[in-house]
Amino acid sequence: MIVRTTQEITDTDRDIEADNGNWRSKRIVLGGDLVGFSFHETTIKAGTDNEFHYANHVEAVWLVEGEGTLLDRETGEKYPLGPGSMYLLNGHERHTVTADTQMRMLCVFNPPVVGNETHDENGVYPLVTVGT
Repeated sequence: MIVRTTQEITDTDRDIEADNGNWRSKRIVLGGDLVGFSFHETTIKAGTDNEFHYANHVEAVWLVEGEGTLLDRETGEKYPLGPGSMYLLNGHERHTVTADTQMRMLCVFNPPVVGNETHDENGVYPLVTVGT
């Protein structure tokens, strides 16, 4: 059994901030935990636009706080986001999250991230496995 709190991982190597300061990801469960997924609490700053593309991962996101918009850059379709919204990037869609207010979301990645991934210039996490 694994029990963790976001408080205990704050300001550790599991607490990642974007280079531009727009978002912060507290990585509660990682690939090294050997459970087949990773689980994160991500906070996005109000007034920011954030481009992402998880070419190597499927991500499920559940918004628990804040409001904004999700833009599917593949289709141009926009979706309003608020508490209780969920989106699933099961097609590896390029997307933009615009935060009207601070947004706090719970995210699941498969395959799991191991913790040291950073977004490249296209917003993509490389596929890194435990031990690499």
